[in-house]
Amino acid sequence: MARTVARVIVDALSELGVRQVFGVVGDALNPLTDALRTTDGVEWVGCRHEEAAAFAASAQSQLSGTLGVCMGTVGPGSVHLLNGLYDAAKSHAPVLAIAGQVPLGELGSDYFQEVDNDALFSDVAVFRATVTSPDQLPQLLELAVRNAFGRKGVAVLTVPGDLGERELSTDRPARFSLNPPVTRPEESAVREAAGLLDRAERVTLLVGRGARHAREDVLALADRLAAPMVLTLKAKEGFEGDANPFQVGQTGLIGNPAAASALEDADTLLLLGTDFPYRDWYPEGKTVVQVDTEATHIGRRVPVEAGLVGDTGATVRDLLTHLTAPAAGTDGARDRSHLEKARKRFEEWRGGQARLADPSHDKGLIGRLRSTFDNRSDDIRPEALAAVVDRLAADDAVFTSDTGMATVWLSRFVEMRGERRLIGSYNLGSMANAMPQALGAQCLDRERQVVAFCGDGGLSMLLGDLMTLKTHRLPVKLVVFDNRRLGMVKLEQEQAGLPEFGTVLDNPDFAAVAEAMGIPGIRVTEPAELEKAVRRAFDTPGPVLLDVLTNPDEVAVPAKPTVEQGWGFAVAKVKEIVRSHGDDGTA
Repeated sequence: MARTVARVIVDALSELGVRQVFGVVGDALNPLTDALRTTDGVEWVGCRHEEAAAFAASAQSQLSGTLGVCMGTVGPGSVHLLNGLYDAAKSHAPVLAIAGQVPLGELGSDYFQEVDNDALFSDVAVFRATVTSPDQLPQLLELAVRNAFGRKGVAVLTVPGDLGERELSTDRPARFSLNPPVTRPEESAVREAAGLLDRAERVTLLVGRGARHAREDVLALADRLAAPMVLTLKAKEGFEGDANPFQVGQTGLIGNPAAASALEDADTLLLLGTDFPYRDWYPEGKTVVQVDTEATHIGRRVPVEAGLVGDTGATVRDLLTHLTAPAAGTDGARDRSHLEKARKRFEEWRGGQARLADPSHDKGLIGRLRSTFDNRSDDIRPEALAAVVDRLAADDAVFTSDTGMATVWLSRFVEMRGERRLIGSYNLGSMANAMPQALGAQCLDRERQVVAFCGDGGLSMLLGDLMTLKTHRLPVKLVVFDNRRLGMVKLEQEQAGLPEFGTVLDNPDFAAVAEAMGIPGIRVTEPAELEKAVRRAFDTPGPVLLDVLTNPDEVAVPAKPTVEQGWGFAVAKVKEIVRSHGDDGTA
């Protein structure tokens, strides 16, 4: 078989273990897609939008630890990749994007659809290059892949449309060396950090996804320090469940009072594998020790007394050997009242949340009283929907969630127990990510349950890629929180004292839309129907769209509600009432 540019690229992807390539076909990509057509073991997944293709590739990379691959043809096709690639970049996911380009002889001539890809991707990519000669391969491909893995980001390789079919003059195959190094901090820095932790009376851990691979080491450290463990959203995966007696949930806008007080009550904070970005949620006046693989992350969110640059697992093991405080249950062990107080408050909060999530909640006295203010239409509570999904979903399910209120309800009511996995746009905060990320996740394993928590605004943005699920028979379960609103924006407006504006969505019947596309659709309008509908969705083979009409006025109270937020919400509600009266002609 001739060693063309396209063949070298596709053969190398196969050797790297890439199983799917996501994209939209186009003339500049024809040599590459034809090479994929004739390659066993690498599947072309034709999407309806390149943004969905990039999201799918990013999800695969994050879930599998392998290279995610997507393609966009010349000009607009490559431009459409950008948002999904930004999400991959901010998630530190190794992704290779193959971008089409105009013929070599037309480069720089303002040819039809010509876009300067090297400029276009300059901000999002850790590596970008345009192939201008066949013999630049396989070296350029090797550099792209090594940069994607080594720098944990996006590499973009641009291939002009008339270059893919050209043959190389060399038979040298692409070679990749991808063994990541395990870094450790200096011993003197570990001793300094251990000394700070030994002298502390009350330590709280803030644990991020960067610590997931070191779960047992982190649990051992929490036990040694008698420290409650506050989790970032991305650390739910790997650190939740009954097997972790230290975790107290999340902080931030999606968090809970127990986590907030665990941070406030501590005198020392230990940050493990997290770059939690919200400065307002870090308490002031604390001694801070931070562990991260990236030196640039140390101290950029909160001032630190000791920064340890290294692999979380290796660093935590080093800390354990340097701590002088004895293990729990032995004489002189650290007092555990700080941990016990945080855990008690967390369990109390969880109990209250469970009552809210009961589908019959609004039938009780308190529920009826509450409904007169925030749910006069007796819509389904989103808490109830999330809780039922959590109860009925498999213990190895993969969850994705759209940015906004869908993520809030997932964070509070879905526990990442067992072998569950979680993917979302938790760094970029894009809309429309849940469905295409679920697409990528399901391609990895068509037998594993994949559940997408979709906002109605997010789903409608990339609605066309429902057809990709149908075409490739991907059994994703789409759970749509259909509150006819851009819910998070609504909440942000009202907390600032502004009346709701521009957030109302004139939605179709999403279940009927799915049916028209050949996908089973289930629409739920009554709380009493909820559990039966979720069971039916999970039991139905193939993709299913579950359209649940949820309460648009549901309020997610943050972990530390402020007087200003409460006052702003009250003012906003008065403005909304006055406006609605004016709209219908009443005084």
